[in-house]
Amino acid sequence: MNKTPLYEQHIKLGGEIIDFGGWALPVHYTGVLKEHKQVRNAAGIFDVSHMGEITVKGADAQSFIQNIVTNDISGIKDFQAAYSPMCYEDGGTVDDLLIYKYNNEHYLLIVNATNTLKDFEWLKQNKKGRVHIKNVSDSYAQLALQGPKAQGILQKLTDYSLSDIKFFHFAADVKISGIPCIISRSGYTGEDGFEIYAASKNALKLWEDILEAGSGDGLVPIGLGARDLLRFEAALPLYGNEISKDISPLEAGLGHFVKLEKDNFIGKDALVKQMQSGPERTLAGFEMVERGVARSHYDVQVSGKSIGFVTTGNFSPSLGKSIGLALVQTKYSDEGTVFEIIIRNKPIKAKVVKKPFYNKRYKK
Repeated sequence: MNKTPLYEQHIKLGGEIIDFGGWALPVHYTGVLKEHKQVRNAAGIFDVSHMGEITVKGADAQSFIQNIVTNDISGIKDFQAAYSPMCYEDGGTVDDLLIYKYNNEHYLLIVNATNTLKDFEWLKQNKKGRVHIKNVSDSYAQLALQGPKAQGILQKLTDYSLSDIKFFHFAADVKISGIPCIISRSGYTGEDGFEIYAASKNALKLWEDILEAGSGDGLVPIGLGARDLLRFEAALPLYGNEISKDISPLEAGLGHFVKLEKDNFIGKDALVKQMQSGPERTLAGFEMVERGVARSHYDVQVSGKSIGFVTTGNFSPSLGKSIGLALVQTKYSDEGTVFEIIIRNKPIKAKVVKKPFYNKRYKK
């Protein structure tokens, strides 16, 4: 398995290592529920160095990215970030990514770890104009610091005013513990927080210094288990679950990030047709009416007939109930609709509820 620069630290801290898309990463240290609680109430630090980083530079960088993603990046300003799906011609999703804009000729794309090589090849395959595309993933370590105390903890290690970084913006060349970093304010938990990018060789010092700075504020290292639970409560999509090559962003409820009015982009024709006819499937949030916990790929039925499948399901510590996301036939997606999840070959009742389950606490 691939290892991040912090692999030995995860072992030292008692992390239970699993294979996550070919990467050796901790699923938890002290327990998923404990770690989840710390992020919601204090702060947690995540090693997300497995994520991919790809630079796009050149005179035609902006027009190239406009053609390759569904969102409209023409209006974003320097040092602003944008989220966008990236689609195939048939409307299926290649990946969802973050786009950091330095200027019209320099962008940094943050892609999902399991898709890094695929995305890089897709970008090269669809290259147009004067652009240079480079996979720089091996050069970066990436840490995520999330939770209501995240800013106060990180501010101890820098003279840069972190309150000046607005939501979905970033700052380059910020010194954290004297280490040059890129700092963005976004996150995958529903809480306020930061993504911190630094040279791989500096990952260990950065990790240790941040943990030390937050030792009195309840900061703890967080594994993949709590990360997935946190993002799921905030109804944030995970590639391979809520979106995939077989699930379009419109079906996944990401229509806000699909700008069909902009000039041509890859997948536009298919997505226009889907929008005009109305997607046959929709991502619905649900909560269990009867006792049971839904899991990914469980069948969803009405009157014994399959109407879709669970994309993610779990018990929510924040809500104190079992909830889930399911891709179902659109006619069964209205709030209050009751359907059945097949759990251990038994139909267990669930009802459609509003998403997100957890009210996000981003600092705008």
